[in-house]
Amino acid sequence: MTHPGEIFRALHIAGDPFIMANVWDRGSAKMMQVMGAKALATSSAAHAFTMGRPDGGTLTRDEALAHASEILSVATVPVQGDFENGFGDSPDDCAETVRMAAEIGLAGICIEDIILPGDAPYVFDLAVERIRAATSAARALSHDFVLTARADGVMLGVYDTDEAIKRLQAFSDAGADCLYAPMPPNMADLARICKSVDKPVNALIAGDFAGHGHAKFAAIGVVRISLGSALARVTHRAIFDATQQMFTGDFSALQNGISGDTIDKMLT
Repeated sequence: MTHPGEIFRALHIAGDPFIMANVWDRGSAKMMQVMGAKALATSSAAHAFTMGRPDGGTLTRDEALAHASEILSVATVPVQGDFENGFGDSPDDCAETVRMAAEIGLAGICIEDIILPGDAPYVFDLAVERIRAATSAARALSHDFVLTARADGVMLGVYDTDEAIKRLQAFSDAGADCLYAPMPPNMADLARICKSVDKPVNALIAGDFAGHGHAKFAAIGVVRISLGSALARVTHRAIFDATQQMFTGDFSALQNGISGDTIDKMLT
């Protein structure tokens, strides 16, 4: 039987980026699969929202593993775990997180270079050693496991695209399988990132990037497209807008929901 990690890796095809749909519960996971998702991922932000918490270092490793296990219980496609900074500052923490993620059946995880909670990045050398330890742990497994290394500082405004590229190149040399710098300033910077590295690049579809179509991302070299918490935020927008009206006495927004029969068919 083919392991999910091997299936996941095979999806990373240059010129034809696949959508890795970030989900936040078993229902959203089932729905995305029915709608055509070839791979799923957790989202630390979307998960935190379900726990009544803000994003950014508010989850524990045990909580993230338990949450990923719930998604895996209904998954028929590979699942990646959004495991923030690896739930620890040391390279050993990152390596242990890889091993624990693999044990529950995840096809891969992503690890970012930010000291949580907060916005400060790990110093360059430590950031690289953390990814080296994570990839070494992944290669020591008896099955395939895709390690994605993230350079999040450009999204947070704590370093620029040049620094992100420097880090991604070093992460690649350290063995990372996929590279990810969420939300660079624009599509031109994203294209520059893709051209500067020799591993598949993940792009986050959020903000202004959601205004571009699949073909544009394919043309600049993106190999994987993820949603982060964007889809979860769309659902929160619908709740926010409907309840704003509801608590002023206008219930008309509640007429716009998808039918129960349609939902039932997707969840059966």
